[in-house]
Formats: sequence, C-alpha cells, structure tokens
Amino acid sequence: MVYPWVKAFHIVFVASWFAGLFYLPRIFVNLAMVEASSVAERDRLLLMARKLLRFTTILAVPAVLLGLWLWLGGGMGRGAGWMHAKLVVVALTIGYHHACARLLKRFEAGANLRSHRWYRGFNELPVFFLTAAVLLVVLKPF
Repeated sequence: MVYPWVKAFHIVFVASWFAGLFYLPRIFVNLAMVEASSVAERDRLLLMARKLLRFTTILAVPAVLLGLWLWLGGGMGRGAGWMHAKLVVVALTIGYHHACARLLKRFEAGANLRSHRWYRGFNELPVFFLTAAVLLVVLKPF
C-alpha cells in the first residue's frame, strides 16, 4: 500500500524539480541581456535565481530519494535495460542542476562568459531529459 504513495510523490517532486530547471536558465537569459548600467535589474534577477535554485534543490532531494526507494526498495526496474538508461538520464539531470548552480555563481561574480543565445539553447536540455525519462519509464523499450 505504501508503493503507490511513494510513486505518486516521486512524480510530484520530479515535476516540481523540472519546473525549476525549466525556469532558472530563462532567468540566465535575462541576466545575460542586462545592461551593465542596470544594477537594480541585475540584482533583482540574481535574487530570483538564487531563490529558485535553492527551492529547486530542495525539490530535487526528495525526488531522487523517492526514486531510489522505488528502485532499490520497491524493486522497480531492477536489472532492466530501460532503468539503466533512466539512471543515466537522472545523472545528466543532476549534472545539469549542478551546472546551473555554477553558472549562477559566475553571474554573481560578474564573470559570465556566455551570450543570451547560448542560455536559450542551454534552457532546452531539461526538456530532452524529462522526455527521455518519461518515455523510458512508460514504454520500457529494452
């Protein structure tokens, strides 16, 4: 009876985590476009990015822990090829999350080296991660 609850909350936390990963790089796009003279706008966007990263990190922790419970404790996909592929997607997502934190530190230090166009492309990566994870879990192709 516990398994469906854990699965449901895993889905909620994953969806919430990805919502943050979808929006945080959009703030980076705006930060990359801010004029050097617009200190107030830069500070406001940095504050938004910091708060969103913190909140997104808080959401990522139960998403990963509940996923581990489903995999290790609930036996979901143990030994299946699709689960190994999904774990790679999860690792890539965690890496992306970490990359967002590093990019934010660069913005805070005034050391951004990327254009707003680069951030627009960077912003699309979590869409591919989420799509791959959902397709692997639903279709179990191998």
